[in-house]
Amino acid sequence: MSTDINVRIGIVEDELIIAEKIKRILIGMEYLVCEPVSTYDEAITMIEKEKPDMLLLDINLNEMKDGIDLAEEINQKYHLPFIFLTANSDNNTIRRAIKVKPNAYLVKPFDKNELFAAIEIAINNYSEIKNSGAITTSQTVKDFIFIKEGSRFIKLQFDEIVYVESRENYVIIHTKDNKNSIIRSTFSDFLGQLPADEFFRTHRGFAVQLKLVGNIEPTEVMANSFIIPVSNTYRESLYKALGIKE
Repeated sequence: MSTDINVRIGIVEDELIIAEKIKRILIGMEYLVCEPVSTYDEAITMIEKEKPDMLLLDINLNEMKDGIDLAEEINQKYHLPFIFLTANSDNNTIRRAIKVKPNAYLVKPFDKNELFAAIEIAINNYSEIKNSGAITTSQTVKDFIFIKEGSRFIKLQFDEIVYVESRENYVIIHTKDNKNSIIRSTFSDFLGQLPADEFFRTHRGFAVQLKLVGNIEPTEVMANSFIIPVSNTYRESLYKALGIKE
């Protein structure tokens, strides 16, 4: 069992033995793992310094602010997917947990298969919500997106994308290392997930990362040895974005 090694997971768990066990399981599944923390304040520091992609949160942290308080702060400021971990499945705890909308919920003890499934579900749910436009805050600026390939999610840095190309109901993402990805999406929907000031449409079915544009011809531009077509419709606005005066 393995997943994409680029996904970084933070663990907030006040029982050291359990935290270390979870860490070992995650490493065995080829996730990147932040060093586990056990308090609300340590978790905030970890989020800001290590920038995890998602979090595993123990609800009961044995201090004034528990995992649900932490989840509220994550929702308001950091907007990360998170999974609640708890040995307490009483109705009151579940009602409190539901209010902060976790992406998944695991009751201890759980095995690695249950943990893996919960993580995949959490990433999938969060990606669908984000892609739907339900998350519109600009408080936390991300420099990557998750794209789905088969049954797993791949973390793709914006800086690695040279250009994107539309093919009917699919989008082809061309990257610097030539490990291109094909995803099912409309072109407009996918462009909406990219930073508007970094990627610019050159053609009805093409968009390029502006800072990678090199040689420029009337009907095409070159970026990282790729040749991207430029149509009459987009040429003037492209030149303007590049600071070029004809």
